[in-house]
Amino acid sequence: MKPDTSAPVSVTNTAEEPRSIWLHAWHRLIHVISPPADAEVLREVVEELIEEPLSESGISPAERLLLGNIIKLRECRVGDCMVPRADIVALDIDAPVKILVDEMSAHGFSRIPIFRETLDDVLGMVHVKDIVPCLAQQRPCVIADILRPVLYVAPSMAASKLLLQMRQTRQHMAVVIDEFGGIDGLVTIEDLVEQIVGDIDDEHDAPGAPPIITRADGTLLADARLTIEAFEYQTGIHLPPMDGEDVDTLGGYVAHLSGRIPHMGEKIPSESGLNFEVLEMDQSRVKRLRIRVPKRVPDSSAAK
Repeated sequence: MKPDTSAPVSVTNTAEEPRSIWLHAWHRLIHVISPPADAEVLREVVEELIEEPLSESGISPAERLLLGNIIKLRECRVGDCMVPRADIVALDIDAPVKILVDEMSAHGFSRIPIFRETLDDVLGMVHVKDIVPCLAQQRPCVIADILRPVLYVAPSMAASKLLLQMRQTRQHMAVVIDEFGGIDGLVTIEDLVEQIVGDIDDEHDAPGAPPIITRADGTLLADARLTIEAFEYQTGIHLPPMDGEDVDTLGGYVAHLSGRIPHMGEKIPSESGLNFEVLEMDQSRVKRLRIRVPKRVPDSSAAK
């Protein structure tokens, strides 16, 4: 019997078919020979690469710093890089636009969070780009008409996860909420990026005093917002941990030493021999400290 020539004939691309078959087989073979690298193994390889000398790894100091910060970002939480509540500059939604412009001009901020009655009720934020057209066209404007949304996150959220969420939602400001629903702090996308590349100073940032200054008499002048980890790294001085207390900054450490909020000029000794003196306060928060370091007594056994 003759074949039915009226049936549709399937046309195949003889040039493409062998190529696709070989590609599929090759990918299967690669998958079997070298399966996808485990994340922990890859992390260990990168850490070892960072620790190798420049002559062996070929990684410059700047690249080494960036890789190290990226590795550390995995362990960083939002609470570690947020602006604390006491430092937040915010305005009530019923405030005049002129006051908003004055605040942005005074602080050099492009975004300011907006609340209703109290800071614990943040409604959103205002961007300076939304105010400029109103001023240029000299038309009336109220804050409620130019309000933009913000993200609400927990302080325990991973910083890397928030950075990804900000990129996806195109929102560059997040309000940090504590377990009771109050405002714990504020974090911007710049705060998160600085965890990788270091502090970013723009045209409006005035050069400030370094966080730690060593005076001729051996005392230290320190910013109370400096983290204990950074203080120990820069000075080589170890601060004994607080029993059962999670303290991150020098100001918090001194407050727990005194058992209350210290006052201006108060001197607070510690068991480690360090003596803290409060030089500057901002309402109920310590801003600057003088630290007297005891003279180290040389080890007599080492001289023998």
